[in-house]
Amino acid sequence: MKVLVPVKRVLDYNVKARVKSDQSGVDLSNVKMSMNPFDEIAVEQAVRLQEAGTASETVVVSIGPAKAQETIRTALAMGIDRGIHVETDEDLEPLAVAKILKAVAEAEGPELVILGKQAIDNDHGATGGMFAALMDWPLGSAANSMEKEGDSFTVVKEVDGGLQTVKLELPAVVTTDLRLNEPRYASLPNIMKAKRKPIDAKTPADFGVDTAPRLKTLKVTEPAAREAGIKVEDVATLVDKLKNEAGVI
Repeated sequence: MKVLVPVKRVLDYNVKARVKSDQSGVDLSNVKMSMNPFDEIAVEQAVRLQEAGTASETVVVSIGPAKAQETIRTALAMGIDRGIHVETDEDLEPLAVAKILKAVAEAEGPELVILGKQAIDNDHGATGGMFAALMDWPLGSAANSMEKEGDSFTVVKEVDGGLQTVKLELPAVVTTDLRLNEPRYASLPNIMKAKRKPIDAKTPADFGVDTAPRLKTLKVTEPAAREAGIKVEDVATLVDKLKNEAGVI
């Protein structure tokens, strides 16, 4: 079974995002970038499937600028077999990404595609669902556990008030949540080995995909600073402020 893992290069989660002076977007110059945390979980899950003998080959694909190859190398160092880089400097919308992934999947022929449920830079959370719809494959979203049973996978996700279990017939798409696994750190020997693993270079034009944007960002602003809280003497004062000042009761 071949497993395809899409990954995205995003602003590192430890870095505070800064808005550009012209409010056109987030300033990504001279800041640390890394693999999207949810995609790290997807990579780890694919490697575990291969280590268990369930997957025969694992392939990582990233769509982004030239530096996205660093993200691919990280996945290769974690244990993925080979990489595909679809190079573009455009900030692609989820539908465009899903169309490119569809073209990649049709060329590669994976039986399972695992990707993060959302990217922490834009939080759209739409690519996995759009890709599954374009492929007409079943989708297990926000998985916190997945087990192979014969020719299918059982995926469990958290929902309001409990858990939801779905059974996916292959080929299928699974998006990962935080509790699915704990990604490993790439060791130095594996980082060196990753430099010798192949990365195929592509562009959106190679797949004939229309990546024209359908949305326009008007303005990006930082959230308003939170006002300092206050202490009240008793419950009566609290109720009075909530009713007459905050207007919430």
